[in-house]
Amino acid sequence: MQKIHWHSFATADKVAASAAQQILAASEQAIAARGAFKLVLAGGSTPEKVYQLLAESSADWNNWHIYYGDERCLPVDHADRNSRMAGSVFLDKVSIPSGQIHTMPAELGPEKAAEAYRPTIEQVGRFDMVLLGMGEDGHTASLFPGHVHSSDETVHAVFNSPKPPPERISLSSKALSNSLQVLFLVTGAGKQEAVKQWRQGEVLPVALIRPDAGVDVYIDEAALGDA
Repeated sequence: MQKIHWHSFATADKVAASAAQQILAASEQAIAARGAFKLVLAGGSTPEKVYQLLAESSADWNNWHIYYGDERCLPVDHADRNSRMAGSVFLDKVSIPSGQIHTMPAELGPEKAAEAYRPTIEQVGRFDMVLLGMGEDGHTASLFPGHVHSSDETVHAVFNSPKPPPERISLSSKALSNSLQVLFLVTGAGKQEAVKQWRQGEVLPVALIRPDAGVDVYIDEAALGDA
């Protein structure tokens, strides 16, 4: 059973601002306790706003370690890659050591990329924070409704994505759940139906992320609707 903590905000901008504050606070706690902050990034428009705010902040960047929840199998410099977006608005503007930014090698194709990224994830131990979004169909990362993957894998090769491009790689629900904090960022009226289904307990990919502490959902009023 997934434990969900809902946090409602008036606008998407307020979701982003609160998320950025939470990430910075978590980084300070993690670095003070364990000497490192291990963060999984998400793609999408709301995370992009968060990354812009982080780039304007001051943090102990030398001790941040960056991972990705999923990636599209496109050339390294393709504008639609999550790593390209995160780089241009955030990572290229702060001083995180390049060896601590663990980009998914999705340009290799799904199977080779997943195989190459698994050792990276298996060396992590536990993440400090995982950022995730939610699609209008209830997908998160590149875990889609109706897709079946091995429950033992940390990284999945993804084919036949209902959203282009069809080939991707994604951390598994097991890997995404292996985190001290999981923060979902959910904004926009198009998400209302999936939010309603999630709250009613339907088995959506978002509902399969089950860290010990539960998940925090930062949601704007447009996405929450009348729920």
